[in-house]
Amino acid sequence: MNVIKTKIEGLYIIEPRVFKDARGYFFESFSQRDFDEQIAIPLIGKPLVFVQDNESMSSYGVMRGLHFQRPPFTQSKIVRCVRGAVLDVAVDIRKGSLTYGQHVAVELTEENHRQFFISRGFAHGFAVLSETAVFQYKCDEFYHPEVDGGISILDNSLGIDWRIPAEKALLSEKDTKHPLLCDFDNPFDINVNLYEEK
Repeated sequence: MNVIKTKIEGLYIIEPRVFKDARGYFFESFSQRDFDEQIAIPLIGKPLVFVQDNESMSSYGVMRGLHFQRPPFTQSKIVRCVRGAVLDVAVDIRKGSLTYGQHVAVELTEENHRQFFISRGFAHGFAVLSETAVFQYKCDEFYHPEVDGGISILDNSLGIDWRIPAEKALLSEKDTKHPLLCDFDNPFDINVNLYEEK
């Protein structure tokens, strides 16, 4: 796999090697060995084990996010779009980070097979650009609703171009109630190792 570093430490684009012929294509969608060697060990000094896989299906204009889990149940994610296309975004919410409040946006599609690794300390969301999209993500921590959190996906201060007209945006009631970045009670600190054993 080809790993592309982004402008923000802890966010990586992953491009698998795709083998195509007259029958179709084949690729390894995940290799624990390659992931640990190229991302986890250089980033956090040890392997990273994923424990839960999720999948969602959404129609055009659906926007989900910007989500995170609070300590001690923070999550890393590897996300990909297996049908359709999404704009996937991660926002740095680590207090004290030189890139605090900045984001990386990546278009993930069934054609480009790209994946996006988002380490702990980021808020994550996506917008559906195609008629429908099937979105998958691997998490290194189980879902804990009691520590579920979010930043408003419509926070203009983040400067995100979601590429969805405002009148076409579809949000859950929960996602309309998240606070702006400037207003939320931030539990993340750049000086705290979020990968320490609980």
